Amino acid sequence: MARSIDYGNLMHRAMRGLIQSVLEDVAQNGLPGAHHFFITFDTTHPDVAIADWLRARYPEEMTVVLQHWFEGLEVTDDGFSVTLNFGNAPEPLVIPFDAVRTFVDPSVEFGLRFETHSDDDDEEDEAEEEAAEADAPAERPHAAEVVSLDKFRK
Repeated sequence: MARSIDYGNLMHRAMRGLIQSVLEDVAQNGLPGAHHFFITFDTTHPDVAIADWLRARYPEEMTVVLQHWFEGLEVTDDGFSVTLNFGNAPEPLVIPFDAVRTFVDPSVEFGLRFETHSDDDDEEDEAEEEAAEADAPAERPHAAEVVSLDKFRK
């Protein structure tokens, strides 16, 4: 079997590490300036912990906003937990990074989108099952910019 570099999973891991770093900074220092986050996640992921009424209302995916009111933001290597306000009712959420589908900071037009491609009939495609894509901004998913690194080399 030929060995190949799994760029999709490597990019996925790097992008989740970026989200982890950003959330760790916010947990320690709060949100700077106008920054805020829209985080969409898969509510069917087995490690997602949300109230039953939220799971019933959002059976497949849910988008939460970290902006004006949130508390108890804790970040681990596997994900994060936070308490958000839903109609004046605080609800704790536990969201693993593997469940995150999009992470957007509209204040700076930055976004990440995680795509999953599956093909049960082809074993080679299983290695590429989770491909990652970075977009800027996320609202325009096909507006990515390619930057040459040559100008930064000495």
